[in-house]
Amino acid sequence: MNAADPRAAPQSGPPAPDPALLSAVRARLVREGAEATPARVAAALRAEGDVLGDAEVLSIVRRLRADLAGAGPLDPLLADPEITDILVNGPGEVWVDDGGGLRRVHDVRFPDDGAVRRLARRLAAQAGRRLDSAAPWCDARLPSGARFHAVLPPVAPEGACLSLRLPRRRVFSLAELVGDGTVPAAGARLLLNLVAARAAFLVCGGTGTGKTTLLSALLSLVDPEERIVLVEDSAELAPEHPHVVRLQSRPPNIEGSGEVSMPQLVRQALRMRPDRLVVGEVRGAEVVGLLAALNTGHEGGACTLHANTAADLPARVEALGCAAGLGREAVHSQLAATRVLVIHLVRDPGGRRRVADVRVLRRASSGSVRTVPAVTFTADGSITEHEGAPELADRIGATWRRPRRGAGDRP
Repeated sequence: MNAADPRAAPQSGPPAPDPALLSAVRARLVREGAEATPARVAAALRAEGDVLGDAEVLSIVRRLRADLAGAGPLDPLLADPEITDILVNGPGEVWVDDGGGLRRVHDVRFPDDGAVRRLARRLAAQAGRRLDSAAPWCDARLPSGARFHAVLPPVAPEGACLSLRLPRRRVFSLAELVGDGTVPAAGARLLLNLVAARAAFLVCGGTGTGKTTLLSALLSLVDPEERIVLVEDSAELAPEHPHVVRLQSRPPNIEGSGEVSMPQLVRQALRMRPDRLVVGEVRGAEVVGLLAALNTGHEGGACTLHANTAADLPARVEALGCAAGLGREAVHSQLAATRVLVIHLVRDPGGRRRVADVRVLRRASSGSVRTVPAVTFTADGSITEHEGAPELADRIGATWRRPRRGAGDRP
């Protein structure tokens, strides 16, 4: 009877180590500044008056390495390529998002709130940030590229809370996004034409709607002879393209020096002869440099931006521009001159991310900019044309309607 036979007797592994013993060994290793090697752990166990077999010692070694150098109970979740978000609301409450919306993971727990705090402080230290009772919150980027946020009591009175946004481990092609329903077939033809026409575009939507995933897929379609310069706060974009230059911002260190901001990087990118200037996410003063770039001959630029609806986009850009020192009239004037196309993503109640509509910009008599619907896509992928459709078709030099039989169909 082989190991795969369901009738085979279950293989019993070593019993879970006693939490009190584990805590005592951990404390001894920390005091001694020792690495959690099998020899060191065995010595610490003998010092605590316990002698265990090899299997038990190795089990404790794995647990301590995860706790002292890794992410503790979160290690298996971090290794899952489908998980994009990990949320810890306390020692016994861990949630993840693996593309189908948030779900609770009942078999992942921390021993106590102290374990959550230790992990939060260790991750903050990896990012060169401080996290303690005097500075009870931390917003940082980890060396792995993950976004990390933590709050400690008294800000979080019920216990330490962690949030991890993980970078995508691979890039989805446009064909794959069509296959999983994110992009309808007609929308894929439209987006292919949009990229080929070198039109500037902006991908907007709420948190977790797939903006970065879609932008990476579209940048992978850029002509291989073009040079793409990416400006990002966190390294999330990973287009499959032979000529990509990445610039990444840097937060200040513990002493408050050494910061490299997004606006500074946008200015540097403009001096690097980009064929496509791409800002991974616009959420601050870098909007000024991007608007200037899109108005000075830099075709095919792109970015993502948080917005509840495509109609809210001008107001969002206005808020960012005014906060950066531009006047309202100047923001709308520059935004209108960019002629960017707007691609809006939504997340359905069931958790599915999808392209909802594509819009063009139009300036009203009052001088303000509004987004005008060109095409909208329903949840089943059907397409409806609106007043902006003729302008969109003229801009991208082709239509999105299904070709006649025999003409081929992309993707």
